[in-house]
Amino acid sequence: MSIGRSFYSPDIKKPQRLGDGLQSWCGFYQSIRPTQMGLSLNIDMSSTAFIEPLPVIEFVAQVLGKDISSRPLSDADRVKVKKALRGVKVEVTHRANVRRKYRISGITSQPTRELIFPVDDQMNMKSVVEYFQEVYGFTIQYPHLPCLQVGNQKKANYLPMEACKIVEGQRYSKRLNEKQITSLLKVTCQRPREQEMDILQTVQKNGYNQDPYAKEFGINISDKLSSVEARVLPAPWLKYHDAGKEKDCLPQVGQWNMMNKKMINGSTVNHWACINFSRSVQESTARSFCQELAQMCQVSGMEFNREPVIPIYSARPDQVEKALKYVCNTALNKLKGKELELLLAILPDNNGCLYGDIKRICETDLGLITQCCLTKHVFKISKQYLANVSLKINVKMGGRNTVLLDALSCRIPQVSDIPTIIFGADVTHPENGEESSPSIAAVVASQDWPEVTKYAGLVCAQAHRQELIQDLYKTWHDPQRGTVTGGMIRELLISFRKATGQKPLRIIFYRDGVSEGQFYQVLLYELDAIRKACASLEPNYQPPVTFVVVQKRHHTRLFANNHKDRSSTDKSGNILPGTVVDNKICHPSEFDFYLCSHAGIQGTSRPAHYHVLWDENNFTADEMQSLTNNLCYTYARCTRSVSVVPPAYYAHLAAFRARFYMEPESQDNNSTTRNVNGGGSNCVKPLPALKEKVKRVMFYC
Repeated sequence: MSIGRSFYSPDIKKPQRLGDGLQSWCGFYQSIRPTQMGLSLNIDMSSTAFIEPLPVIEFVAQVLGKDISSRPLSDADRVKVKKALRGVKVEVTHRANVRRKYRISGITSQPTRELIFPVDDQMNMKSVVEYFQEVYGFTIQYPHLPCLQVGNQKKANYLPMEACKIVEGQRYSKRLNEKQITSLLKVTCQRPREQEMDILQTVQKNGYNQDPYAKEFGINISDKLSSVEARVLPAPWLKYHDAGKEKDCLPQVGQWNMMNKKMINGSTVNHWACINFSRSVQESTARSFCQELAQMCQVSGMEFNREPVIPIYSARPDQVEKALKYVCNTALNKLKGKELELLLAILPDNNGCLYGDIKRICETDLGLITQCCLTKHVFKISKQYLANVSLKINVKMGGRNTVLLDALSCRIPQVSDIPTIIFGADVTHPENGEESSPSIAAVVASQDWPEVTKYAGLVCAQAHRQELIQDLYKTWHDPQRGTVTGGMIRELLISFRKATGQKPLRIIFYRDGVSEGQFYQVLLYELDAIRKACASLEPNYQPPVTFVVVQKRHHTRLFANNHKDRSSTDKSGNILPGTVVDNKICHPSEFDFYLCSHAGIQGTSRPAHYHVLWDENNFTADEMQSLTNNLCYTYARCTRSVSVVPPAYYAHLAAFRARFYMEPESQDNNSTTRNVNGGGSNCVKPLPALKEKVKRVMFYC
């Protein structure tokens, strides 16, 4: 149980502008929760974005990034403004002593000068411009702009933009763009020492021991941080191909590089093509970039043909589907029966929906693996960038970059002794304000044993904000076949058996994105689905299951006791990767621990919280902590240990990718239609199915 409250106090940090009509506020989160040491007070810096209390005209100009005082809004601008303003509270400014507040439901499709409405029961009509002049003596200066629609849809209620101001104190809950995220990090990012001092100052300022309610109950709150015992788990040895100068590697402080190393299983790319969607990139520049990338793939250990199947094709971003199908068909005609293996796509830096359209069309329609590259990287070719892209291409094509040395020598406890499958699962929910958009669930599962490095992934749509994964196991009635069983767990178990030739005899299931209040609801439902999926494959097939919840959204921070001792911190001043705490601040009776598996880059590192809800494999604390930490060094997209165990990380990437698969009209209209096959009573339009070639590999990387 957790009792908490959060607030944003303006005297802690002045608000900073983030652009596009947003500002950031910082305050302190506080909660009281039971731990092994009894009740503890948890305090942490918390920050978020708020909508600036601007006149609506100024806000719209910032959102569009242009002057709107003289020209009408285009259809595209109007859609952008509607999305930014829907649900925002405004107050009117055209009435001297009245500050009435309204919530915006939309904006009009017509400009203000064309809007008329009935003023009485006889349906006498009057224009908005005339009404505001006659009733309020308010002359509308921008009649070319649309009006805000407030109230319900049945009764039209129009307010000119220039007569409204955004109400102060409204949290912005939608996704921030890259520029805003950068601005927010500049304002809120604190080194560990700074954050620790801020927290201690807050404790002293709040004077908890002088609180009359605390005194009444005899509660004393220490003004010092809790001291906990921690240990640092060693980094695992990683195995690379014997053809490289360095055949294995021991990461240092959570990182390493690909110099003198070759991927342990380099894939082969004989047939590839490239589409250039960027007008600023000339064909010669694109060709030079592709050759550099091909060379880096070869150096890294892949067999990569230096020449594309067809010359690099240039296309307009608004012709994406036509261009993709043209290149695919042209390449197939030239290959005469062989398949196009990889498509490179060069995108403008600001590409809108282009990236999502490419992924949706290629992965659900054409069955084609793609790698997208931004224009800025094409012009400024970096060896580090090319090396990272080559890592992604290799796993997308079915290769492996590195594996744990202990896995090859069968020395991983509770994994190496019998065929073991490791699952990762996550559910991503739509942004606030999208009230009927589906949630997206994703499940990935290891397809190699004993290496546990390659993960196949499946995705599905489910009811809005439904946290339980509905498609883990499902049954439905088929007129010809009768009762049919399916679901993501069943399909991934079958895939594991095809890939390894063995059925899994142990299941480890890492589940991301579950709050404490939902732990046992999720466990009961999803563990039951796993059991049913196993039983549907063979009678009495019930491999033991370990079910672990992974949490990143918490406010526990760990600071080194001695900041001056360089051996106890990394370069950023954060605790070392591999630091694990399983005492004092953990649950009094359950199996949980905090693990900081990554090296801090900026700000204060956030350890991941792992909570073992169910364990039929009888893991010791050491075994579970060591396995989790070691897996964090096998993340395919970079040569760093990551902050969350890779199966859970991959599931998050896959769920995020699947949001692009929703048809554009359903993304705009938030429409829902027929049932997913066998998916119960929730009416959700199913996602288009992934092509077989795609779902076998790590397409989401």
